Amino acid sequence: MKNNKHLKTWLDNMSLSHPLVIAGPCSAETEEQVLNIAHQLKDTDATVLRAGLWKPRTRPGNFEGVGSKGLKWLQRAKDETGLMLATEVANAKHVEEALQHDIDILWIGARSTVSPFIVQEIAEALKGTDKIVLVKNPVSPDLALWLGAIERLHKENVNNLGVIHRGFSSYEKTIYRNNPEWQIPIDLQNRFPDLPMILDPSHIAGRRDLIFDICQTALDLNYNGFIIETHHDPDNAWSDAKQQITPEVLRQMTIDLRLRKKVGEDAAYKNKIAKLRMKIEDIDNKLINSFGKRMQIADKIGLLKKENNVAILQSKRWNEILDRMIIEGETNHLSEEFILKMYQAIHQESINHQKRVINEK
Repeated sequence: MKNNKHLKTWLDNMSLSHPLVIAGPCSAETEEQVLNIAHQLKDTDATVLRAGLWKPRTRPGNFEGVGSKGLKWLQRAKDETGLMLATEVANAKHVEEALQHDIDILWIGARSTVSPFIVQEIAEALKGTDKIVLVKNPVSPDLALWLGAIERLHKENVNNLGVIHRGFSSYEKTIYRNNPEWQIPIDLQNRFPDLPMILDPSHIAGRRDLIFDICQTALDLNYNGFIIETHHDPDNAWSDAKQQITPEVLRQMTIDLRLRKKVGEDAAYKNKIAKLRMKIEDIDNKLINSFGKRMQIADKIGLLKKENNVAILQSKRWNEILDRMIIEGETNHLSEEFILKMYQAIHQESINHQKRVINEK
């Protein structure tokens, strides 16, 4: 699969003056609830009503969706409001029923994206469809797995494609429900700049107070839109209550978010940014040279350890370096997360150098 400007045709055909907004409850609960939310969304920038019908939960016993009967509720909402419809599909049966009820957008969830078998089954059920199909990133931070799901759909002649960035699971505790790991979707954008990228701030945040800032970051990174969990009574939602917002909050949020120009045209701006970028390039070159010198020293350390039969990993020394660099990073306004990632990479490269030296005959 190669990048193609036609990948964006389905979005361009909507002729929107603002980013695409897909909004609605995490789960369809009752017909009254779906219709209530849909009518409130008519007064916002929302183009598409989303609602989960089949809800695979991490553990059994929680609300797992109303199932197929909710499709008729969505159809009625579409008839009354004119909103397009979107729901998640996790197997061929879901696809068949969604297509029978004229659902406009089908998305593949993160738990499904992790399995090539499931994605292939869904792709074959969607073969040749003109419906829009969006693929959420897999639970794990694996770009190849995400791309593989898109490619499977493309091979089955599904051409109206897009992706949803919903963050990645992590064992480490952070302020987010799922870590954004922004570099992964950026890498995907670099490979497929015309493939529409939609943000799911609800599942990244896990709490409604973080949603606005996450959305602004996405706009700053040229995302094409949002899929946001929206409920008329979020605190009493049957699933994911903490991360849903009201239609009124959504309406105000889309007013307050700032769209950025992709390219600055002002001559003074171009001149200033060119000079600043030259400075960055100079620093980057010096960084690479410094890393190279650091690894030359690592080679010497590896030789010394080899001669004295000493283990490569010295945990006490490593932790001392890490603690010192975190403090040093703070004084230079660098986040602990950045320092940890950078020095973990440096440490791994140093270990690789020492292993090579020690294993040389």
